This record gives sequence, C-alpha cells and structure tokens, in this order.
Amino acid sequence: MSKVRIGFVGVGSMGQMAHLVNYASIPDCEVVALAEPRPQLAQRVARKYSIPNIYSDHRRMLENESLDAVVASQPFDRHAVLLPDILGRVKFLFTEKPLAVSPDAARKLVDLAAKTGAVHMVGYHKRSDPAAEYAKGVIEKWRASGEMGPLRYVRILMPAGDWISAGFTGLIRTDENPGPLDAEPPMKDLDAATARSYVDFVNYYIHQVNLMRWLLCEPYRITYAEKTGVLMAVTSASGVAGAIEMTPYRTTLDWQESALVAFEKGYVKLNLPAPLAVNRPGSVEIYSDPGDGKTPERAFPALPPVHAMRRQAENFIKVCQGAMKPPCDSAEALQDLVVARDYIRLRDGK
Repeated sequence: MSKVRIGFVGVGSMGQMAHLVNYASIPDCEVVALAEPRPQLAQRVARKYSIPNIYSDHRRMLENESLDAVVASQPFDRHAVLLPDILGRVKFLFTEKPLAVSPDAARKLVDLAAKTGAVHMVGYHKRSDPAAEYAKGVIEKWRASGEMGPLRYVRILMPAGDWISAGFTGLIRTDENPGPLDAEPPMKDLDAATARSYVDFVNYYIHQVNLMRWLLCEPYRITYAEKTGVLMAVTSASGVAGAIEMTPYRTTLDWQESALVAFEKGYVKLNLPAPLAVNRPGSVEIYSDPGDGKTPERAFPALPPVHAMRRQAENFIKVCQGAMKPPCDSAEALQDLVVARDYIRLRDGK
C-alpha cells in the first residue's frame, strides 16, 4: 500500500509536539506539505521534519497538492470558519477537540462532512491510550457476557495539573505574529460572561465529557450540575449513574486523571498520564469478586510504552487506509458540545 500523503495546517506548539513529531516518524505516511502563516516558523519546521513544500495559506496548499488527508491542528474556535475549506477537498481530516465552540456550528460541520463524504476524526486522544483501549475491551466483554453483573457506576476524576509534562521539549519557536485569524462568532444565546465560562469548560473538560460516553458505551444526559463547577452527575440511556469531578484539588507538578467503571462484581480502574507525556501509557487495575467465599482477584496488565498522541496518529493513518473507523468522528463529537451546553444551562440557568 502506498504511503498516506498528509498536509498539515498549522505547526504551532500542539501542531508540532502533539501531532507532527508523531506523523513524521510513521512509516505508512508522508507529510508532504504544511500551511503556516509564519514564514520563519514554517521554514524551520519543514527543515527539521524534511517536509518538501511550504504554503502561507491552507487554500493554496489544497489547490497545489495531491493529498489523502489533512491534519489541521488549530484552536477550536477556528474550526467553523476553516474546515469548510478543507471538507470535500480531501477524503480524511483530523482536528483537535472539540469540534467547534457552539453546537450549532458543530452541527453544520457534521452535515458538511456527510454531504462531501469526508471522514472527520476528532482528536480525543484518550481513546487511543493503550490503557484506555485495554480497559474498554474489558468493559465491553463484561457488558456482553454479564459475568460481572450489571454496570452500575462510572466516575471520572479530573484535577487541574501539569498537562504538558515536558512535552514541549524540542519545540521550535519564533517571535513572529501570525496576524489576525478568522474565528467562530460569539454564541448568541449566552451573555459574554457565561459564554467565557462555557468556553473554559469546553476547553478543559470536554475530554472527560467524551470519555464518559465511551466508558458507558452509550449516550447519557446530565441530571445535576453543582453550582461551583466541581461536580456533574449523569444518567446513561440504560440508567447507569455517572459523575465527573472537576478539579476538587490541584496537582501543580503531577497529573492524576482517573476513571472508575464499577460493575456489581468488580471494577475497572483507569489512570491516565498527562496529555503530552511521551512514551508513557496509562495504567489499568481490574478487580473481580465472584462471591460465594471465592478469593477476589486484582490484575495489573503490562502495557506497551506508547503514549496516546502517538497511538492516535497511528490510528488516524489506519483510518485513512480503511483499516479502522475513527475512535471518535465528528457526528459523535457534536454530542459533547450538546452535553456542554446542557451543563451550563443546568449550572447557571442560562
């Protein structure tokens, strides 16, 4: 199979260290072009990663290059104005989370992807962590077999912490200004202060909103939103309870994100590393208590030393090759913003 030809739109901090550094070393893909409005940055990055073609504008790159896929690592408030230029020009698109700012803007992107036949993978990298993938397999097995009784509760704990964890080591920087960039207009149904609060929530906790659905294996709705923003309670489509605890304490030199998936006769515990930690997967603990006097057991599976961003890039290449479906596509990512808007409505009454 020929290599997947990829064009990059944006090579800032996340573009370089979360994405480009991984794609540039995957044998099944070739980064053939990048679009970056900062010329010095573009030239230095292209030289480091042996990228042959540089463009100051993504439209020129799309017009002049034969691409299989685009990785557009951009602030999410740019998606609504940027992605319509890309969808329909390439078959496969990868962007960071979330899909957009507002549910309305996100819905338009979902409709456009469907209309153009594009496959849009949204970067919820936690789904690609080896520990998360392993935990998901156990959860699905237990749900299908019923061997551990019914799923009863999912709890996600997410304290604020050092999410970079030295992950920007080797980042190329310049003092150039990219100039004014188009962005999604402000949400019309929220006042300025509430809109900022909504964006802050989406920017920081949308990963956990998404992870909750993935671990429940089904959609859910919010049933309670504590007013200070520490606790969100949810109920799944089949009635399973869940909770997201948002920074009940801080961890300035650490990252302590975790999830507990509790069945009647056992649980799966998932611990995830800082988002930009390199060559370090999460960890899994599996506990089973069969009862009837039998000895409960705990297992701690050994996992490969691969980090989630690397595995996510590998998964996107597999998506482009038709070997798998996106771990999260734009249609599902839309639901995260619907949940976020409902959360603000419940929490603030707006």
